[in-house]
Amino acid sequence: MEKENTKKQIREQMGKEKIKGFKNFSETMRENSLNLKRNRVSTLQVNIGKLCNQACHHCHVESSPTRTENMSMNTVERLIELVENNPAIKLIDITGGAPEMNPNFRYFVKSLRKLGKEVIVRCNLTILFEPGQEDTALFFRDQRLHIVASLPCYSKENVDAQRGRGVFNKSVEALRILNGLGYGKEGSGLKLDLVYNPGGAFLPPSQASLQEEYKKRLKEEIDVEFNELFTITNMPIKRFLDDLEKQGKLEEYMQVLVDNFNPMAAKNLMCRDLVSIGYDGKIYDCDFNQMLEIPQSGAEKNIWNIRSLAEFDFKDFATENHCYGCTAGAGSSCGGATT
Repeated sequence: MEKENTKKQIREQMGKEKIKGFKNFSETMRENSLNLKRNRVSTLQVNIGKLCNQACHHCHVESSPTRTENMSMNTVERLIELVENNPAIKLIDITGGAPEMNPNFRYFVKSLRKLGKEVIVRCNLTILFEPGQEDTALFFRDQRLHIVASLPCYSKENVDAQRGRGVFNKSVEALRILNGLGYGKEGSGLKLDLVYNPGGAFLPPSQASLQEEYKKRLKEEIDVEFNELFTITNMPIKRFLDDLEKQGKLEEYMQVLVDNFNPMAAKNLMCRDLVSIGYDGKIYDCDFNQMLEIPQSGAEKNIWNIRSLAEFDFKDFATENHCYGCTAGAGSSCGGATT
């Protein structure tokens, strides 16, 4: 196992060097008269741990059942304090790992909801069947959380190939449970959105047309409903980067991203409106930069050495060449296509 990990680290380092070999992303932005400044921060994206009941091939967090990183109660309390003192923060987007596996998850959610904040939970669906999670769907409903759920395809074969054997059937069962509680149903106010990401080294298709196809297929074939579909481009980092290197497709994929740079998508980069918080309280410009440990532009910061999240309003954000993934084609964000 140690030898395999060493090989993986070597491949990842080689991949990073190859990505740097392309035209610098910040230079492309300048050539298109686009700045690298954030708007007022309105969204806080929080990764509360890397522990997960799955180990998906495309996971940029490299989450798995063997990861031990989880946000402490001390960190959770400090985040709640920062949110309470900054009314400009309207949305908290909680991710992982499987965020539900953090023992402080429910306390964090309840505290945020008491403050009147909208809360998104990034749910992998299969977590609902893990021991101790039997009432998690009811908790979602009672707290009126916005669920963004992973379902990378409406095909059983494709989902199981990407996320593990049996994941599709469990995901369908979970979606039916959520539908039964009102999620995804018109007029319920309970939002259930799905996430598609490509199963290989290519860009997502049109979000609008794919959403139509998803709605049709899921309703007719498995009687499942949802609100919106988000198409998200696979980022050339971590597990997906390693996979591209093994297949010899990294340079080809990067060229696709660079060739499809879209200035309109770049204007709507998600990092313009959010900051990302790691499980250890460190602050980053986005979730992808967090996984690469690229500090927030200017200096490394954490939630204890700042007075307010407003310190990041209208400040520069850090970029590297993986950022081409968010600006290629129709664009990509945690909320789907940006154009």
